[in-house]
Amino acid sequence: MWWMAGAAGLVGLAIGALLGRRGAHPGPTAVPTPRPAAASPAGANEQPDLAQVVDTHPAGVVVADRGGRVAYRNAAAAAFAGTHAAVLIDAAVDRHLAAARQGTCGQEVVELHGPPKQVVELVSRPLPGGAAVVFLGDITEQRRVDRVRTDFVANISHELKTPIGALAVLAETLADEHDPAVAARLVNRIQAEADRATRTIDDLTELSRIESGAGLTRAPVPLAGVLRAAAERVGELADRRRIGISTLGEVPDGAVVDGDRAQLESAVGNLVENAVKYSEPGGQVQLRLRRAAPWVEIMVADQGVGIPQRDLDRIFERFYRVDRARSRDTGGTGLGLSIVRHVATNHGGEVTVTSTEGEGSTFVLRLPAGPEHAA
Repeated sequence: MWWMAGAAGLVGLAIGALLGRRGAHPGPTAVPTPRPAAASPAGANEQPDLAQVVDTHPAGVVVADRGGRVAYRNAAAAAFAGTHAAVLIDAAVDRHLAAARQGTCGQEVVELHGPPKQVVELVSRPLPGGAAVVFLGDITEQRRVDRVRTDFVANISHELKTPIGALAVLAETLADEHDPAVAARLVNRIQAEADRATRTIDDLTELSRIESGAGLTRAPVPLAGVLRAAAERVGELADRRRIGISTLGEVPDGAVVDGDRAQLESAVGNLVENAVKYSEPGGQVQLRLRRAAPWVEIMVADQGVGIPQRDLDRIFERFYRVDRARSRDTGGTGLGLSIVRHVATNHGGEVTVTSTEGEGSTFVLRLPAGPEHAA
């Protein structure tokens, strides 16, 4: 109930004042409207209207008198009226108010499937004289963050456990191996698994640095150089997989954004690397830079396996993979697209994707145009 922290005392005082001011038996639909503060002579002490104070609180507050009739709803609670969630919320509120008037404290989480999906927590408390109060808090974002955190812990444990377990088995096998040729193959496998663990740790370190904004520097960055660096970064991999990398149209040297060059090279490099890894041998990866005022857009398109529609909303999550088997074969850590998303956010931009299974994917990194390219 983190959303109630620091507010219970203040809300309690306001509720007492509200019930005392309105009497014990307000009408069944009595929902007071906070009145504006009256003008006071200069220098006079002003007392805030407690109803106005409660009305500004993000948590919903519903108060019932000892007869069970609603005496007060603040703005956050009243905002549910007229929505598809109102019936479910009102039913839960009525149930908790009835229990609280009998002296029972309560707590319940109501999940509203939307759209949009919403999760509301209700907390009820009895009040002196047989009255009751229910607090409503929107915990949708908290639930999402908790899910991402849980998934992250499970995924990082799996990602590091796999190569570490393989290293242990390979080392044990190597200790009893006397054939030099077999021993050499085992050493190569050990090196590959160690490299896999190192890549995961390096990507985690980079993602953590980008998420925190540590060391973020801003300067005019020519995007022509960023595209060249990205192509060079994956040049060897593209050659091995017989993937061509080409640029559509001209890349003007004047295309500039105000940003961190290292982060931008990391983001575009990850997009190009993914395009190469998920393309079939002999395929093409196309890069394009264009102006779409007030943005500059970097497009990376491939002719690869594509992404199922059901996965498009999740591919930017840490460690999320559409095809885990293929990711193992290509050496991916599942962190590249998460890095791209955070770089876009750090620069006030966004990254989008369109894809068709079996035909390929197109990613667009959209960034605010820098001063040299804004005109």
